[in-house]
Amino acid sequence: MKKLMAIATAVLVAGCASEPAIQSGPNAEMSFDGLVRIDHARFLGAWVDPDIDLTQYTKIIPGGAEFEFRAVKNTGNTQRARSGQTEFWISDANRERLIETVSAVFEEELQASQHFTIADESGPDALIIIGGLHDIVSQTPPQMVGRGDIFLSSLGEATLIIELRDSLSGETIYRAIERRAVQNVGGQMIRSNQATNWAEVRRWARRWAVSLREGLDSIHE
Repeated sequence: MKKLMAIATAVLVAGCASEPAIQSGPNAEMSFDGLVRIDHARFLGAWVDPDIDLTQYTKIIPGGAEFEFRAVKNTGNTQRARSGQTEFWISDANRERLIETVSAVFEEELQASQHFTIADESGPDALIIIGGLHDIVSQTPPQMVGRGDIFLSSLGEATLIIELRDSLSGETIYRAIERRAVQNVGGQMIRSNQATNWAEVRRWARRWAVSLREGLDSIHE
């Protein structure tokens, strides 16, 4: 019964309208550390420990986040230098702004949880959340003086990795991995300027953060 409850709550944390299910049997896909793949999860890639009863957790301890940027050469801000280029260097100021923007959005959503509270001490009811954006790349060319708006199908993309760990043992019990582009829903072209670009980045981060918050809350619903 305990294992059945653990599987049920694990499905809830990953749940979506496509009837998610934890893989089972000899062909089940497992991670390097023994987590089992969840099909049709909230995130494109999701793994969970099916023997853990997630309903025991009611607190979240922020465990920090890592931001990794793809190494792209700074070719300058001229048309000639950028000819044929599809990936663009991100300035230090914009890297810092991206980190601050994404961090703030996730913090807001976690604080809005209906069933989890933010904590700073380990305990049997506390989960540590570790996050990160990896291989961050910009597809937005630098704005040139005297040039009007440009339109893009995507402003950039990154891979999100989230881990939930038991705060006492440090064991990872859930992992989500998903790569997503910064683009309008429906694939419409984006008008690229400072204001619209950062608005799209916030919406991009918000969609991921909402998926995480709703998944956590669904454990207790």
